[in-house]
Amino acid sequence: MRLFTTIRPYRREWLRPDLFAAFTVWAVLVPEALAYATIAGVSPIVGLYAAPGALLLYAAIGTSRNLITGANAAAAALSAAVVGGIVAGDSGAFAQTTAALAICIGIIAVVAGIARLGFVVNFISIPVLRGFITGLALTIIAGQVPHLFGVQSSDGDFFDRVWVFLTNLNEIDPVTAAIGLGSLAFILYCRYFHPAIPGSLISVGVGIAVVSAFDLGANGVAIIGPIEGGLPSPSIPDAGFADLGALMVGAAGVMIVGFAEGLASAGANPSDDEKVDPNRELVGMGMANVSGGLAGGFVVTGSVSKTAINAAAGACSQLVGIVVAALVVLTMLFFSSVFESLPEAALAAVVIAALVHVVDIHSLRTYYRILDYGNELNPANRPDFIAAVAALLGVMVFDILPGLFIGIVASLGLLLYRSSMPHLTRLGELGDHSGHWGDVKRHPEAREHPGVLVIRVEAALFFANADQIKSTATDMVRESTEAVVLDLESVPFIDLTGALMLQSLSAELAREEVKLAIARDVGQVEDLIRSTGMEELLDNAYVSIREAVAGVSSGSVSPTGESSHSSPGQ
Repeated sequence: MRLFTTIRPYRREWLRPDLFAAFTVWAVLVPEALAYATIAGVSPIVGLYAAPGALLLYAAIGTSRNLITGANAAAAALSAAVVGGIVAGDSGAFAQTTAALAICIGIIAVVAGIARLGFVVNFISIPVLRGFITGLALTIIAGQVPHLFGVQSSDGDFFDRVWVFLTNLNEIDPVTAAIGLGSLAFILYCRYFHPAIPGSLISVGVGIAVVSAFDLGANGVAIIGPIEGGLPSPSIPDAGFADLGALMVGAAGVMIVGFAEGLASAGANPSDDEKVDPNRELVGMGMANVSGGLAGGFVVTGSVSKTAINAAAGACSQLVGIVVAALVVLTMLFFSSVFESLPEAALAAVVIAALVHVVDIHSLRTYYRILDYGNELNPANRPDFIAAVAALLGVMVFDILPGLFIGIVASLGLLLYRSSMPHLTRLGELGDHSGHWGDVKRHPEAREHPGVLVIRVEAALFFANADQIKSTATDMVRESTEAVVLDLESVPFIDLTGALMLQSLSAELAREEVKLAIARDVGQVEDLIRSTGMEELLDNAYVSIREAVAGVSSGSVSPTGESSHSSPGQ
């Protein structure tokens, strides 16, 4: 495996934009890493432990020039949910199990990458993923709002967290609220009006300065407290083998979500002539997590926000990741003690500001428009909104981990539904374009030939939908129908069950004295039919719809010559 492919050969003109992007990313990564560690249920400094190794290893193995690997709010919340179901009450054991989970995620990802299983991410529907991430973001925000105001918080679901906050409004601390709301307003102002200004880092610095100057930590403002400085010592986490099964199951779910989000981040911010390899991305993500776990950190993934910032800053290569890793090491060596006075309200502001853009209401509205578009839309395209809302509510009502599995089930449900809902279209010949055929619903001027029903099958023809295709085709036959022409040009795949269905459909139509012809059968369709010994289906096979209509209209049998019959391998 060739290493550092996103850096070599390095161009001299890349250095300045890469250094600028590195300092920009560092200014965002440090406060977010500290904040996301609190979501994961570990000490804020742990958020920095995983960063150097993850950044270096991804730079060595990854295939995206712009992707930044690091702490992620969604992955941190999933980590806390998985570990919380295994360990409770012991902060030391919680931290060790969190690191062990990162290693488990890394091992699964590396094995999956070596086995070339990168395609698995395609089984997570984008609407389901966005619904899940939106629900997760709302749940995390609901858990951070109490810290923003200095009131009691809850670790339950979204509605429980909101209820606990609303019933404890009398506990609001004015100073904490001022710090939290002021930090949030400043970060959002910088993000939307002056994105070049590192609002999160400045807010964290101002919060630390205010707390230190007025000794607010001793006057009711919650702060991080003592932090062990220096670099972490690599070690294998002290987690019991009894918990390994639960860790591996949880790790698989977190890995799929983290990988899907990271791959989407890389795809949304591509460099020129860049080709992202999903399998190598899995290996890179896996090694980053193994490194992070050995350093005592928690799960890392491709970061949507930091990748976008990196691309916007003009990054040209993964030298950015290497420089950021060095800056994080310097931060831990010389500035970790500074963060002891960091107010929790400022950290909550960083989290909320980072998650505001993740609440993707726009996409949900788009999915709803598809659902409400009308009967002319293929029914198989319409359940995206329902699946997205199911994933969203799964997180908000049943909590994070159950919501993850509800999202996965929703994706598989969409796959099964679409597999069993093929689209069949009735065609007519377009008057202005002789020889061209179109959907009679879309083209009212399309002319249907008397007694001949032309149907286009717009789906694979296999075991999951064969009966549905047969049922739909027979339902389209009228009393005046004398022949049916199946246009198979849009069929990308056929299996034995599909071929047997065609044979059964032909026999059933023959009993009704209706002829069946096949038009434009692609090579693999013909090859499968021949290999199964059903050549009689090809006795009425034509290279065009017009020839098929002419053949069944005249009552003649299709010739076997090249002029009308499709040849093997066409």
